[in-house]
Amino acid sequence: MTSIAAEPWFHAPSLSRVFELLNADGGEVRVVGGAVRNSLLGLPVGDVDLATTWHPQDVAARAESAGIKAVPTGIEHGTVTLVIDGIPHEVTTLRRDVATDGRRAEVAFGTDWKADAERRDFTINALYADAGGEIFDYVGGLPDIESRTLRFIGSAAERVAEDYLRILRFFRFFAHYGQGRPDAEGLRACAQARAKLATLSAERVWGEMKKLLAAEDPGRALLWMRQAGVLGEVLPETEKWGIDAVPGLIAAEKIFAWSPEPLLRLAAIVPPDVSRLEAMAARLRLSKAEAAFLARFAEAPAIAATLADAALDRELYRKGAEGIIVRLKLSLASARRKSETDPAFLAETAAFQRLLARAEKWQRPVFPVSGADVLKAGVPAGPKIGELLAELENFWIERNFNVDRATLVARLEAQLRSG
Repeated sequence: MTSIAAEPWFHAPSLSRVFELLNADGGEVRVVGGAVRNSLLGLPVGDVDLATTWHPQDVAARAESAGIKAVPTGIEHGTVTLVIDGIPHEVTTLRRDVATDGRRAEVAFGTDWKADAERRDFTINALYADAGGEIFDYVGGLPDIESRTLRFIGSAAERVAEDYLRILRFFRFFAHYGQGRPDAEGLRACAQARAKLATLSAERVWGEMKKLLAAEDPGRALLWMRQAGVLGEVLPETEKWGIDAVPGLIAAEKIFAWSPEPLLRLAAIVPPDVSRLEAMAARLRLSKAEAAFLARFAEAPAIAATLADAALDRELYRKGAEGIIVRLKLSLASARRKSETDPAFLAETAAFQRLLARAEKWQRPVFPVSGADVLKAGVPAGPKIGELLAELENFWIERNFNVDRATLVARLEAQLRSG
């Protein structure tokens, strides 16, 4: 018997209360999905979702009678969130699909565990654990856990047609949990339905892509997405740019202990073109912060490995550190990758590493002259003040920020006398 009874999270007091509440009076509740999957794979467990034979109204009523807060987070789809000791537990009634249109499903509640499993997406996500920790597998998920095979339940084409987001979920779950080649039937179904991704909301598409890019190594999944024509559907910007930089970036992350950043990985596979990335951010409805990250990357200058420290400081001041750091990380990753087969790139790798370290420690110096100084020198309010300040600031920058305030003011006064 396969069991997760030894898992520490399985004995949390709040989860025990859910079992006590719903395993009574003929009803039953089981843990389902990610918590079971990750436990069997030896991976960390986050949210613990549950499935039950109780209808959502009954779940809420039983919770309230026991003094447990019940939040109807998705009651039309059978989901009630029970909050115990500040910990949310999503409890969803067993369901079967009545009708689907590729974007949403009309469901009917039931008590059939097998029917509930068969409406789910992948075999490894349809495993249940009862209050004793015993695993129930109705769709062949346990062998797929063993082999790290990501496989749709039943007909891959039918599962995809029920919700076209499953195309992206296929590659996202493969990135996180799969090994070897993707399931051939699943890959074929995703390729054939890829045009349907255009019917999904941008938020759902970007949400899946962002999770995929957060995987420890999304490289293989991106490769298969490209092979299936799916990557070009959601990120046409990659078509002539490619994903070849990803393996080198992933290797650099491990060597230099960089935290995985989905946006840095995205920057590695799209061109640093301001207008194209603005259009991409708008199309995918990225957050303002995400769009700004990509804009700063696109606007940043390409930094040569031979750039002097003082010249780098000037670029950092003029263009900002964030975009330049992204450029330097990508250049460092590329040079390090090339150095594996060509020792000539070892010096370039070291140079980029030194420049990156300087950029990450850099603190923006404060320009010591202000508009008030220009006014005090007798210049009337207006655009002339900005012009004079810009000229002084450029003079200060080109001398590596080593001109003090008194010298700058003297220069201003001399300009005004001569002009």
